[in-house]
Amino acid sequence: MDRLNLKATERRILGKKVKALRKDGLIPGHVFGKGLATEHVSVSAVDFHKVLTGAGETGLVDLAIGGEKTRPVLIRGVQYDPVAGLPLNIDFYQVNLKEKVTVPVPLVLIGEEPESVKLGENIVLQTLNQVEVEALPTDLVEKIEVDISGLKNVDDAITVGQLKLDREKLTVLAPAEEIVVKIAPAVTAEMAALMEEQAAEAAAAEEAAVGGVPAAGEQAAPAEGTPTEPPTAGEEKGAEGGEKAAPEEKPQE
Repeated sequence: MDRLNLKATERRILGKKVKALRKDGLIPGHVFGKGLATEHVSVSAVDFHKVLTGAGETGLVDLAIGGEKTRPVLIRGVQYDPVAGLPLNIDFYQVNLKEKVTVPVPLVLIGEEPESVKLGENIVLQTLNQVEVEALPTDLVEKIEVDISGLKNVDDAITVGQLKLDREKLTVLAPAEEIVVKIAPAVTAEMAALMEEQAAEAAAAEEAAVGGVPAAGEQAAPAEGTPTEPPTAGEEKGAEGGEKAAPEEKPQE
């Protein structure tokens, strides 16, 4: 990657007073590094946006503070306003060009999707969006491209170990067998089983409504003429062979 340049000014304004800097189009930040004292700086918001677009978090930036020598730094973090989305503060990490650093590198998909994906039968499922990479600051890359044009069928995949990069300069800190991207069904087996179950339940409920069969948890309505209340004690006794009512006397002629 080409090294970008950014001018900075030593900052003496700290705390809540930095709001005044932002009104003047400046962004407060600080420079830190291994075994180094923290330096407070401010940079032009316009210039920083250009550098961030080009360098990201992996590009080496030559940060010139005032008239002193240039410091090689990485943009380690940017704090943003949650409402306006504008940068509020910047972390610059000063590196030793002879010592390796670890940074996250984005994985970017390239290449043409298979026909089954275009037809909606399958999907391209990216399970890993970035990987931690260890390298010298001058050997860092902006991104790692992943060509998916060779993926055709379900379960075809590209793993970390298959990524194309200069492994003499870059060490990927992720298991070689970890999947980066694969072809998967548009509807998974679990989703299909759930849909079938829901369809069966809906069909059963509709059949119950049409045929008068009570749905699960419901009681059937009593047939016409069937008593809905339990018999009284006397009635129950008579039914079980207890005392019978006296026979009705015939009227005398």
